[in-house]
Amino acid sequence: MSTLRIPAGRAVLQGSALARPIDPSLASNRFAVAGALTAALGARVLGRRWAEALGVGGAAFLAWATARELDPDHPETAATALMLSAGVAWLGRSGHPVTGVGVLSGLRLLAGTVGRDPLPLDLAAVTVQAALMAGSGEQSSALLPALSGVLTPGSPAPWSVAGVLAPGVSRGAGTSVPAALLVLLALALSPVLTAPEAVQAGCDHPPRTIDPLRVQQARQAGAWTLLGGLMTGQTRSLVPLAAAALAVGRRRRP
Repeated sequence: MSTLRIPAGRAVLQGSALARPIDPSLASNRFAVAGALTAALGARVLGRRWAEALGVGGAAFLAWATARELDPDHPETAATALMLSAGVAWLGRSGHPVTGVGVLSGLRLLAGTVGRDPLPLDLAAVTVQAALMAGSGEQSSALLPALSGVLTPGSPAPWSVAGVLAPGVSRGAGTSVPAALLVLLALALSPVLTAPEAVQAGCDHPPRTIDPLRVQQARQAGAWTLLGGLMTGQTRSLVPLAAAALAVGRRRRP
């Protein structure tokens, strides 16, 4: 069982409910970094421009990190999500990275994997991320980080929903056939994904342990976000989430 432990000397981040620095002593973390770099370099070698190649690598890493929130007990699920996301992002090009980061932040608060109550700075961060997502034309996805500030225990921050009210200044990243297919496959497994499941992993900060109900809530929020992205034609930026959800659903499928 693997977690994202905070190395010594990073105490300044320990009060945050969002900060999960990469610990290179863990094999799963080393795989995530190596996998993302390989995905980016592979995309570049296969003809993508550097900006596009970096987007592929970023989508791969975000899928891994998202799967660690949705499936804390199973690092192999995150490895599968990384590879799925890299392939789909290469085929259909990656979306806005701010959406992937905002979705990850919202799921992290909901799942409570860090083991801290959100700081005002954490709540401000998800509000800003939601605003950036809405401003880029992906309002349905922006609901996840915006509502996480309201639904997360220990964070009475109804003002976080204001992020989704930001005016759109672009049409969003749109969709692609590979991204839409990935989202559809993930949604097909959503009943399995969102069913109750025991969780053994501990939080980054003892003595708290991860609440299975909070993980289930995060999985449900992810499924609703995928449905919203599909209905609004904004699936490209949700490739990391879709890859993570599909990997978890596939693991849990009887």
